[in-house]
Amino acid sequence: MEVLLANKAGFCYGVKRAIDMALTAAREKKGNIYTLGPLIHNPQVVQDLAKQGVKEIKNLDEAAGGSVIIRSHGVGPEIFQQAKEKGLEIIDATCPFVARAQRAAHEMAEQGMPVYILGDPGHPEVQGILGWTLGKGIVVENADELSRVDHPKVGVVAQTTQPLANYRKLVEALEKQGVEVDARNTICHATGERQRAALELAQKVDVMVVLGGKNSANTKKLARICQETGTPTYHVESAQELREEWFHGHKILGLTAGASTPDAIIEEVKRRMKELDQMTNGEEGMNEAMEVKSPQPGELVKGVVVQVGMDEVLVDIGAKSEGVIPRKELAFYGVDNPQDIVKVGDEIECIVIKAEDNEGKIILSKERADAEKAWGGLEEAMENGTVIKGVVREVVKGGLLVDVGIRAFLPASLVERGYVEDLTKYLNQEIEVRVIELNKNRKKVVVSRKSVLEEQHARRREELLATLQEGQVVKGVVRRLTNFGAFADLGGLDGLLHISEMSWHRINHPQEVVKVGDELEVMVLKVDRENEKISLGLKQVLPNPWDNVEQKYPVGSVVPAKVVRLAPFGAFVQLEPGVEGLVHISHLADHHVEKPEDVVKEGDEVNVKVLSVDPAEKRIRLSIREVNSEGRPAREPRQRKLEEPAAQPQVTENPEEKVTLGDVFGDMFKEDK
Repeated sequence: MEVLLANKAGFCYGVKRAIDMALTAAREKKGNIYTLGPLIHNPQVVQDLAKQGVKEIKNLDEAAGGSVIIRSHGVGPEIFQQAKEKGLEIIDATCPFVARAQRAAHEMAEQGMPVYILGDPGHPEVQGILGWTLGKGIVVENADELSRVDHPKVGVVAQTTQPLANYRKLVEALEKQGVEVDARNTICHATGERQRAALELAQKVDVMVVLGGKNSANTKKLARICQETGTPTYHVESAQELREEWFHGHKILGLTAGASTPDAIIEEVKRRMKELDQMTNGEEGMNEAMEVKSPQPGELVKGVVVQVGMDEVLVDIGAKSEGVIPRKELAFYGVDNPQDIVKVGDEIECIVIKAEDNEGKIILSKERADAEKAWGGLEEAMENGTVIKGVVREVVKGGLLVDVGIRAFLPASLVERGYVEDLTKYLNQEIEVRVIELNKNRKKVVVSRKSVLEEQHARRREELLATLQEGQVVKGVVRRLTNFGAFADLGGLDGLLHISEMSWHRINHPQEVVKVGDELEVMVLKVDRENEKISLGLKQVLPNPWDNVEQKYPVGSVVPAKVVRLAPFGAFVQLEPGVEGLVHISHLADHHVEKPEDVVKEGDEVNVKVLSVDPAEKRIRLSIREVNSEGRPAREPRQRKLEEPAAQPQVTENPEEKVTLGDVFGDMFKEDK
């Protein structure tokens, strides 16, 4: 016996986040800590939290001061107001995906439109979303509950655990009434993945166990999805509820769990399922008699591969003779080597083509059995919008042929989010697609990979927006340069790295620092979730050259520098990239200087003496004059024109002279006269 665990089961991001916040509060905060309602729909977890001092209350009146944790389901705005009035601290553990649904509902209600909320009317998440609709919310469980809509425009949001098919049906039903629909898909991607994984597993196993709280909406949906496959399904909260008779005579058992189920409980149930199987099935099969089958054309049979040749495969199906699968009946595409499809010992299903040919052989087809089995799953996948997996087998005119159990066509325009020039790179790759067109009579299946990628891209954007924090250091890849900065892909969401945040020193164009394709570590400076805009900084993760400037350039030291620009009041020189200082005009030479360009020009290498350093204001006062006066070679002033009178010697100079507004703008005012 084998117990298979669904590849998506147990805690989701929102639930884990809520538990972490509760445990942190219990560890760090003083005073009473409450959760408004059970933090999650799992009694074992709630009991463990209670042991650590996190108490459950039904309303705020039960709180005797302290902190109240808003669970992942969220609440309406009135709860926040009541808590404020009672002087209670709120710890908001609302799942980011639920909060997104609340914001969307509130925005649409503010625009004056009715807001349809698809979900269970009694569920706390739905009640919380309803509270944000300013009295304009309408809760429906499905499209069948719709009445005539009198408003020209309506909004639609969904409980995060709703099946995608229900959401699409509601939107379509509203659009058929001729109203404009502002549809916001607020379904949590993790819920859809968990449901899809449970569905796929239930179709493969003999018995299905669904683990989670009996009052958990998402767990009940998992159980319902598994039951609809026809597989015996049992919903339990703990290992103690498992029964021996459920597993009697079965070889493959399936297990999945709701979003509120910890890994430890999942492992405990899995271990108990194996123990019960040993108790009930240990001796099974030892005395079974073998029956000789007489297969009929069109019959679906199971068998074990006993020999693989280049032209045919022999399968033991329990009949008088072995069945034969011709190479062309192994798959819909050309098979060069049958061992790429099956191996000796594989258990496979086949359709009987001929019960007996001229040589007395039973002719089988694996390709037809795979196709027949696939049709039901494809129809359901199309109806529910489920993502399925397939392997690219051929490049054909206009697209790709994908093996999804049967031949499916993937148009070139639906392979990626953008244009793809070379389709051959996808050959033999396993890809995820969504069925968009199906016609069994014509054996036509059309799939799209683009819709899956767009959904994944949107999901990553949502997750990034929900989790990015200002001050966080993240990795990004430069995708585009502009004159004012660079756009970096953070993994589904672009952030702007402004030119002013790229370096501690002045640059003229972003290409001086980065290029397209560079992978960078950047700091998140600002997150605008409403407009989905992220501001990034590169220099913030680099050493600040001003941090130890007083040690590098102590007052009185003489250091080399480079003249970078001139002003009427002096010259700015660069000591190192990012660190510039001012040589006032009075400190350019040991004689009177009319204009800085009479002494220095941009690009000159000079020695300067440090007069003062102000790291807080990022100012350094420097002097060339004092270097020269100490006996170092002085720079000769430029040759004056013969007709120019000699400059008068400066009688008095103030070494502490500072730059004034007149120094900066004086020439500008003169030119305006």
